[in-house]
Amino acid sequence: MDARSILSPTETEASLEGSGFRNSQNHLVGAFTTADFRSAVQFVDRVADVADELNHHPDVRLGWGHVEFALTSHDVGGVTQRDVDLALRIRAIADELGATPG
Repeated sequence: MDARSILSPTETEASLEGSGFRNSQNHLVGAFTTADFRSAVQFVDRVADVADELNHHPDVRLGWGHVEFALTSHDVGGVTQRDVDLALRIRAIADELGATPG
């Protein structure tokens, strides 16, 4: 399977376990809670660095103490390994910054 192959929810379930992300309607979606607005912005800023590094960018919804991500590979119309990899990097950043899934 190459990086452009679309993955089903069943195919991503094990990789995403405990990540805070789930495969839903051709997207990986995840939400995280932070201490306040500034920490939410810092979280998004760190994710932006990784997204640029990977040249793969999530949709982001930012609020006070809350960040939501939606990841999909627009070029193939679904979830690919690139999305899973980015989701796991986002979770690692969340752990570093003390953001929690939810």
